[in-house]
Amino acid sequence: MASLLIRGAAWALLAAVFVATIGPMQLRPVTGHSAGLERLLAFAVIGGLFGLAYPKRWALVLALVLGSAAVFELMQELAPGRHGRFADFAVKAAGGFIGLVAAGIVNRLWASGE
Repeated sequence: MASLLIRGAAWALLAAVFVATIGPMQLRPVTGHSAGLERLLAFAVIGGLFGLAYPKRWALVLALVLGSAAVFELMQELAPGRHGRFADFAVKAAGGFIGLVAAGIVNRLWASGE
């Protein structure tokens, strides 16, 4: 049951970030922190959730997280008033990778019973 909840949360967060990334600027939540930190943390959580949801599919999860970051940036080029940047992709990709590594650590701790 927990696995289903984590999977649902991972996909829901990815969809929410997609809407915030591609949609009008008014839909983008603002935390008061830098946009770079917001991107990094959002993708770290996405990477972490997908890493926990699919612990045996690291390569696929890594491709999904990095691919999503790339596609989101590319799609911003098509959205009025938005712009995709390589630097934004790099921050999102780094966050996703950090989250995935953190999920790997958690999965190993759970597997060892600690």
